[in-house]
Amino acid sequence: QVHLVESGGGLVQVGGSLRLSCAASGGTFSSYHMGWFRQAPGKEREFVAAISRSAGIMRYVANSVKGRFTISRDNDKNTVLLQMNGLKPEDTALYYCAAYRYGSTWYYDNDGRYDYWGQGTKVTVSS
Repeated sequence: QVHLVESGGGLVQVGGSLRLSCAASGGTFSSYHMGWFRQAPGKEREFVAAISRSAGIMRYVANSVKGRFTISRDNDKNTVLLQMNGLKPEDTALYYCAAYRYGSTWYYDNDGRYDYWGQGTKVTVSS
């Protein structure tokens, strides 16, 4: 069982930056692929970014955040980060961290495939 806790959300102006952090406990963190998803009010949860297990060689980001958001991981600290730059009002959402048990295929953008979830951290971008 993996326990995930997100932090770093808040209120920021358009063009600003935030860094979200997700702290993991209760499992072998480096063995999990990790992902960030978000859910805006009245919308479905959507994929934001993902990073592969271990050294995090494979990284993916959604087209809507490409060039602005960066995902990284620190296995020594059991933490995955999401650096968000150039924030836009449409980035306003509840951001969730998720862990994916290693398997033969990693459906990195499919939230239904992730095994563990945090409670989320709220990001609000004001114009």
